[in-house]
Amino acid sequence: MAAEQSGNQSVERAISVLRAFLEGKPELRVSDIARLTGIGQSTVSRLLATLESARLIGKDEDSGFFRLGMDHVSLAAAFLNGNPVHREARPVAQRLAQELGLGANVAVRDGDSLFYLCNFEGALAPKAHVLMGSRNPLHATGLGKCLLLSSTAEQRRALLGDDLHAYTVSTVTGHEALDAEIERSRARGYATEVEELALGRACVAAPVRDASGEIVAGLSVSGPLSAIDLQRREAELAGTVIEAADRVALALGYQAHRILAPRG
Repeated sequence: MAAEQSGNQSVERAISVLRAFLEGKPELRVSDIARLTGIGQSTVSRLLATLESARLIGKDEDSGFFRLGMDHVSLAAAFLNGNPVHREARPVAQRLAQELGLGANVAVRDGDSLFYLCNFEGALAPKAHVLMGSRNPLHATGLGKCLLLSSTAEQRRALLGDDLHAYTVSTVTGHEALDAEIERSRARGYATEVEELALGRACVAAPVRDASGEIVAGLSVSGPLSAIDLQRREAELAGTVIEAADRVALALGYQAHRILAPRG
């Protein structure tokens, strides 16, 4: 039993070491990882050596800094290639980005946040980083609101807690306001977000259902306010995104009795 507990603790500590690289710095020293994880430096060094031998950690011999190993990409590819939502949504999102020049994103819910399965950049919405694998809040994004459409008000309060974090002055921070936003999105078949997560950006999103009719993902287009121009193009973009989400849903086996269209 003691050996099993020790083994479990080693695994937990190794996971903590790997997650230290999610803090935003691609390269870390042993002392950095020890500070971020609360694990002693000697233990961190041993864990890094084990992870390096498994090719989950790489080391720059000149600087002594550690970085994530390339086998993480192989593991991510194996996950994505086996995920039916990613498999069906990827070509649809890619085509959407090319046609509109905006960003096209696909996300699923993971606990109290959304998790990006893929994103593509249009010519009008370039990014300096990759969204795939990152997370964002449910209450402050169009995708997140879509992923909450099948939830009740009570379920949302239990999931998100009482305090909804404000990312900008436009973020919805009260549950009553979020309830109203969810109801509006449910009625028209799509959700919007305007500068709720980041200033100067907006998105239009639609839910994706599977064969059972459950909402399993959200699909959105996003970009700078000047490119997405919601005041003039909301109905047009909403119709396009709903159609794209429906294509993915049909590929997943969903049989819609009626297609929801945006209301003017």
